This record gives sequence, C-alpha cells and structure tokens, in this order.
Amino acid sequence: MTEQLVRMESPMAGLYASAPAALPFAPDLHVRAFLLRRSRGNVLIYASRGLDPAALREVGGASRRYLNHRHEALFGTDAVEAPLFLHERERDAVDPKLHVRGTFSKRHVLDEDFEVIPTPGHTPGATAYLWDSGEHRFLFTGDTIYLADGEWVAAVLESSDRESYIASLELLRELDFDVLVPWAATAGRPYHAVTSTADARRRIDAMLARLRRGEDR
Repeated sequence: MTEQLVRMESPMAGLYASAPAALPFAPDLHVRAFLLRRSRGNVLIYASRGLDPAALREVGGASRRYLNHRHEALFGTDAVEAPLFLHERERDAVDPKLHVRGTFSKRHVLDEDFEVIPTPGHTPGATAYLWDSGEHRFLFTGDTIYLADGEWVAAVLESSDRESYIASLELLRELDFDVLVPWAATAGRPYHAVTSTADARRRIDAMLARLRRGEDR
C-alpha cells in the first residue's frame, strides 16, 4: 500500500480525512472517511477503502463509527474495530459478521456536540451528522448532498423515495452549519465546502427545485 493510500490529512482543526478512494461504478467520484477528534472520544464517519487502520491509530483511533447509508457497507467497514452505529433501516445491508453495537431511528444528540439526524430518501435510513467542534459546525450528509465539480447535488436513485428526499433536504436547509462534508466528491476537486447560512440555503433551494421538477440531482 502506498503512502498516498494510508495518509490521513487534516483540512481543518479537529477533522481528519482519509486518502481518497474511487467508486468502482463511478470512478470520477472519490469517497473518504473522516475522523472527528473529540475530547469525549473520537468518532469516525463513513467507510472508505482509502482508510488504513494504522493511519487511524496514529491520530488517536476511534471510539465509535457511524455510517450515513447502506452503500458504504460495501467499502471498508471491516477495516476498523470501533463499535459501529447506523440507522435501524440500514442494518440489513451490513455483513452479519460485523458487530453492530447499536442502531437508532430518531434524531438525538451525543455528548452535546454531535447530533444524529435521520434524512431518509436516498436510502430508507440515510442519516446526516452535525458536529460542533468549537471552531466549526460540520454537516456530514453522505450522498444525500454530495459535491459534483463543486456543485451541491442530490443522488436520487430508482430505489430512492423522492418525497422523503425532498422532506430531508427541507430539514437540512434549516440547520446551522458552516462546513459541508459529504461522502463523495469529484476526483481532484475539493471534498468539503465552507459555506454560510445564506449560501447553504440558496444551494439547497436549487436542489429542491430540481427534485420537484423530477430531476435526479
């Protein structure tokens, strides 16, 4: 394994990103896992084959890990030993050999700084995570919102529920955050987006308009 594949980079204080890994069915999109450095225990968000366990240990390891949606279960979930948490409607997509410590179905807060926010639509149990690092408020949206050449876009599949997706985007539109951190982004382009309340609402409004017209992004 090359140095590039095991490196974890820190784009901002407290947030570490794994090396990128191309999606086999969409190689122009790269996915990453992200480590949140927290005083009450580090949290790993998403799964990616670009994450090397040794690199993870070097920056403190993880006490918990969370998936956004079921598609991540195909990409490196067996590489990390931290207890796994995910929405109860995504549980059946995870290999039975993997130990799932717990599932959830409702919005809730962990340790006052980490919020779990179900956002069904892309998949039945897709879930966003909002982390207040003290310096930034990071919103992790998985594929519900991802970055295509820098643009905020949706991923409505044949199996997706469009009406639930729209309702989830309406919920995300009202959240207070200043950094968007999706699972996927176009290769070679920024994989997180610094934003403001007005900018985030404008971008999500544009997504909502497209989905209401019947478009998929």
